Amino acid sequence: MAALSRSDNSILGRWWWTVDRWTLGCVGILIGFGYVLMLAASPAVAARIGASRDMFILKQVIFLALAGLVVMATSLLSLKGVRRIALAGCLLALAATALTLVHGVEIKGARRWIALPLMSVQPSEFLKPFFAVVTAWLLCEGKRTRAFPGMLLAFGVFGVILLLLKSQPDIGMLSVITCVFMTQLFIGGLNLFLVGCGVGSMAAAFVFAYTVFPHVRSRVTRFLHPEQGDHYQIDTALQAFGNGGLLGRGPGEGRVKDLLPDAHADFVFAVAGEEFGMIVCLFIIGIFLFIVARTLLKLLAEDDPFVVLAASGLVCGFGLQAFVNMASSLHLIPTKGMTLPFISYGGSSAISVALTIGLLLALTRRRTRASRLDDMPRAKRGGAARRMFA
Repeated sequence: MAALSRSDNSILGRWWWTVDRWTLGCVGILIGFGYVLMLAASPAVAARIGASRDMFILKQVIFLALAGLVVMATSLLSLKGVRRIALAGCLLALAATALTLVHGVEIKGARRWIALPLMSVQPSEFLKPFFAVVTAWLLCEGKRTRAFPGMLLAFGVFGVILLLLKSQPDIGMLSVITCVFMTQLFIGGLNLFLVGCGVGSMAAAFVFAYTVFPHVRSRVTRFLHPEQGDHYQIDTALQAFGNGGLLGRGPGEGRVKDLLPDAHADFVFAVAGEEFGMIVCLFIIGIFLFIVARTLLKLLAEDDPFVVLAASGLVCGFGLQAFVNMASSLHLIPTKGMTLPFISYGGSSAISVALTIGLLLALTRRRTRASRLDDMPRAKRGGAARRMFA
C-alpha cells in the first residue's frame, strides 16, 4: 500500500492517504501479539478441557482475520455512514441483549451469551461502540436543534442499557459504558454540578452493586482483604509475572497457562509476562497508550463536535477495557472478566473492538471540504456551500 500514489483517486487510494496509518499499524501489532499469545496459551487450556489442542488457535485465527477486515471496511465509512451503521447496530445490539434474558446461555450465574452453531455471541460487547456514536449524535443534534430532545433521548437509551445489563447481570460492562457516557457528557459541556451528581450516582451504584450482587461483594472483599477467600487465580497470575522477570522464560516455557482456566482470555497478560517478560508487557501497554493519546491529540484540532464526542467515547471505552484487563491481572483492581483488545481469545470481543477502532479511524480520517459538505445535513448544505465559495 505504501506504493500508492497521492494522485490515486480510487477508494483504496483515498483511504490510504487519509486514514491514521500510525493507529492502523498499532492495531496490526496488537493482532500479531494476539496470534503469538494464542499459540502460547490456548493449547494447554484446550487439552485441559478435553478438546483438540488447536481448537482455540484455529478459531482465533478466523476471529482476528475477520477483525482486521472489519477495521478496514469500517474505516472507509463517511461520517454519515458512521451515524447510520451506529444507529442500526445499537438497535440490533439492544434487541439481542434483551434476548439473552429470555434465550441466553447461563454461564457462572449470568445470562450474557446467545448460542450460535459455531460460537457464542455476547451482544453487550457491541453496545459499547455503537452507543458511544449514537450518544454523540443525539447530544450534537440536541444542541443544533433546540426542539430535538437529544439529551433526554441519550439518557433514555442509557437507562435501557442499565436495566438490561443489571438484569444479566454484567456490572463490569455497565461500568465501562457508564464511564464512556459520563466522559461524553463532560466533554459535551454538561454543567459541572451535574457532572458531580453523575459521579456521585456512579459511586452510589457501585455501593448498590456491592450490596445486592454476591459475586461483586466477593470480588471487592477479596481485593480489600487478601487474607480472606480464594485468591488462587490472582496469586498464580502474580507469580507468573515474577517468574517472567525482565526478559521472560521464553516462548512455550511458561506454566501459568497450565494452571489457570482462563489463561487464554482474562489472564492472557500474565502469559505474556511469564513467557516474554516485563519489557514486552511494557511494550504492549505502550501500544494501547499510544492509540489513546494519539487519538486525543488529533481531536484537539478537530472542529466537528460530533467527531470529538464520538471519537472520545470510542477511545475511552477502548482504553478502559485494556486497563481493566491488565490491572485485574496485576491485582491493581478487583478481578473482572474483561478481555484484552485484539489479544485475548473471543469472537465477540475481537469483532466489537474491531468495530470500535474502525469507527474511530473513520471519524479521524483527514477530510476535504467537499467530503465535509457531503456529511452535512441536507438543509444546511446550501448555506455551507455559499460560505465555502464566498
